[in-house]
Amino acid sequence: MAVTASAGVRPSGSPASGPAPRRRTFSPARAFSLQRTASALWRPLALVAALLAGWWAVTEAELVAPYILPSPTDTWRTAQENAAYLAQHTWVTSWETVLGFLIAAIVGEFVAVVMIYSASLEKTVYPLILFAQVIPKIAIAPLFIVWLGFGPTPKILVAVLMAFFPIVISGLAGLRSVDPEILELTSTMGASRFKTFLKIRFPASLPQLMSGLKVAATLAVTGAVVGEFVGANEGLGYVILQANGNVDTAMLFAALIIMSILGIVLFAIIEIAEKLLIPWHSSRRTTKSATSA
Repeated sequence: MAVTASAGVRPSGSPASGPAPRRRTFSPARAFSLQRTASALWRPLALVAALLAGWWAVTEAELVAPYILPSPTDTWRTAQENAAYLAQHTWVTSWETVLGFLIAAIVGEFVAVVMIYSASLEKTVYPLILFAQVIPKIAIAPLFIVWLGFGPTPKILVAVLMAFFPIVISGLAGLRSVDPEILELTSTMGASRFKTFLKIRFPASLPQLMSGLKVAATLAVTGAVVGEFVGANEGLGYVILQANGNVDTAMLFAALIIMSILGIVLFAIIEIAEKLLIPWHSSRRTTKSATSA
């Protein structure tokens, strides 16, 4: 007599071990849960609060002259009184930084892809990229002013040069991280180079590429400000130079803090993009951090 398989009964030969485990899915809501965010932020926020308290204590006790180290209150008051002035120059540095970072990201990833598919080109171009990275950007920024004038172009170019190297290096490392056996399998199955890159190489390179983009974002801010140091009449670099010349340390500190916040915001944006593009990698990293804590 035929035996029909009922719900919950598995065919003979396979052990009945209960219902099949549910697959773990990733969603933006899980990636940005309030508990995880609070767990990740309370330590750096506590450190910032401690540093502010120490800064306030040193200035209140008058251990350092105000023209050397202004108090947090004076810095905040100066920032409030010159909010429109600082906002105008922050906007200039912000768009120079973002544009330089985007150009570096596109060109850097393109160069990494070309080098990964051409060994001879990599041997030719890689030493030149390393040589360009070793040269201090503050030393060549005046040349850009002479060649390109006092407009925004030299500042954007310095930001590109500062951000370019980590993107190329992380892109190369990520593209090389693919298992060669997987590439051989896709080749034997008839997949084209473009399809292999789109489906295998590029997704596998994203974790390391995102790490390089985070470093590049902070360096792009530095590059834009360095370009403004050399020759500019606007931007946070210009504000810092003017404040230094006028011995206005409160304004100097306000500009430095805004510059740091700009870099942190860009870093956070890439962090969010990483959680959305590769949630499995972000979740694994969060799990390891929680386990070690």
